[in-house]
Amino acid sequence: MTFNPNSLTFDSNGLIPTIAQDTDTLDVLMMAWMNAESVQKTLDTGRVTYWSRSRQAFWIKGETSGHTQELVDFRYDCDMDCLLVLVRQIGPACHTNRRSCFYTAVRKGQTVEIMQPEADH
Repeated sequence: MTFNPNSLTFDSNGLIPTIAQDTDTLDVLMMAWMNAESVQKTLDTGRVTYWSRSRQAFWIKGETSGHTQELVDFRYDCDMDCLLVLVRQIGPACHTNRRSCFYTAVRKGQTVEIMQPEADH
């Protein structure tokens, strides 16, 4: 059966939350948004393409930073309202230069930074 991005359940803004996970380590790297067209671009090119809500434009991960995400597997949940993209991440995924955007934890009621920025090469 051929997949149609319009079969997904998008919110009132035409967006769907998308979680990026490293295909090798299974680390959760980031969460961003896609619309039907960015889903199709991702599937067509193998380069993960998000929709930037602030810029109202497509955002190909790594286009300016060089920290790219190569699509390995594209999945959606049982309600078809959330995506999981397994990626081969080159460089940090977070704009703060960390491997993951999820670098802050709450432990014993305290906020703890659990990951430092990667050193510039």
